[in-house]
Amino acid sequence: MLEFTQVYKRYSTPQGPLQVLENVSLTLAPGQSLALMGESGSGKSTLLHLAAGLDLPDQGHICLAGQNLASLAESARAKLRREQLGLVFQQFHLIPSLTVIDNLRLQARLAKRDDANWSAHLIERLGLKGLEKRYPEQLSGGQQQRLAIGRALAPRPALLLADEPTGNLDETTADEVLELLLSLVRETQCALMVVTHSPQVAAPLDRCLRLRHGQLASSALL
Repeated sequence: MLEFTQVYKRYSTPQGPLQVLENVSLTLAPGQSLALMGESGSGKSTLLHLAAGLDLPDQGHICLAGQNLASLAESARAKLRREQLGLVFQQFHLIPSLTVIDNLRLQARLAKRDDANWSAHLIERLGLKGLEKRYPEQLSGGQQQRLAIGRALAPRPALLLADEPTGNLDETTADEVLELLLSLVRETQCALMVVTHSPQVAAPLDRCLRLRHGQLASSALL
């Protein structure tokens, strides 16, 4: 589903080039879950952006669903994101002017995969039944993150990328949201990559890799 082959990424800074990722190789099979851990500045978010085709590597290859991202035009990468990817962030990124149900179905509509029955099932599973006509500001933080997860899964993506998905939540709510996320991922059978600094978040996933100074540590595979 996702393959990095000897990927390098650097950025220009006033002090000179900054190497963010160096010789990174990894694979993620369909239906498999992977935790990516590391300290702040280790390159985790950069790797996630590359996986989503939001940025391109300086060297190496990244393939998503069998397609080399660097060989695609930006419009084709955007189409691939709509059709194959779900994205969940620490910040919920819900649209304030849309109701719960319209936020939930937004990504599916953009991907032309809107399914009213599936959306109704998600609303039930997310614990948002009866709240469909509310707006994001009328929800708790946990409810907003559950809605963000539902929006990402509404198109039934092949790969879900999550960046610190429980980072803004208290411990109890974070545990509930993580359990729901993993349950829905199993139900949809999509692959999952989670960027996290939390061993508790990483523990239930199939595999765990650790980034240190832009490199995957040799002992990272658990």
